[in-house]
Amino acid sequence: RMEEAIHVRVVGQEEPIKAIAQSIRRAQAGIKNMKRPIGVFMFLGPTGVGKTYLAQALAEFLFGDEDAIITLDMSEYMEKFSVSRLTGAPPGYVGYEEGGELTEKVRRRPYSVVLLDEVEKAHPDVFNILLQIMDNGRLSDNLGHTVDFRNTVLIMTSNLGAEQIVRGSNLGFQAEKEGTLPYEEMKNRVMSELKRSFRPEFLNRLDEVIVFHALNKKEVKKIVDMLLEEKKELLEEKEMNIEITQEARNLIAQERYDP
Repeated sequence: RMEEAIHVRVVGQEEPIKAIAQSIRRAQAGIKNMKRPIGVFMFLGPTGVGKTYLAQALAEFLFGDEDAIITLDMSEYMEKFSVSRLTGAPPGYVGYEEGGELTEKVRRRPYSVVLLDEVEKAHPDVFNILLQIMDNGRLSDNLGHTVDFRNTVLIMTSNLGAEQIVRGSNLGFQAEKEGTLPYEEMKNRVMSELKRSFRPEFLNRLDEVIVFHALNKKEVKKIVDMLLEEKKELLEEKEMNIEITQEARNLIAQERYDP
């Protein structure tokens, strides 16, 4: 089951995992426009809450490989002249024969998760390119190749609304499960900020906006335990042994916890 497979990697975030799993299942059942990517999602939330981990877990579940993920930092495409790098430099420019930084990677690995980090920082012209992918599942590069995005999952991350999410988390997520501030209410608060920053035609083509809540102490402790166990296993493979006391684990968790 998709939710269980993702929870092996991602701590907490019940609502985001449920929402993305349901959307992917609808696509796999054929209840979607087959010309579009498998899914198009916007991940919102503060840094360090599991957005990238969820993308990696999704790549592993859908494509059998956590490395089936193409990541682009969209802050590198803030200027108008940099936008063409996504589909390839024009004739006569350096790098023309190399193809686009987005199109060439997808052409080589058509079954993948495409992760566009901090998409709100991209130049407005980038969104014209994204609309082509979201509408038609295809994009032409500078060499005239048509690249197929229909077998990709397109995930865009943004820190927009992060302060709202943290405030909402402090109100409603101190209990074991998301408590007094419902997920949908917090999502609605953040959506108002999204609508100020993105064009309606872009937002309307998203399959789902996924809001990640800030982590509570219990979740941070669980993440610390998971990461320490991974490190311990790596050391054991090299015939090295390390014991980490509970006091040390608690101290690391306390240092990493950012209420």
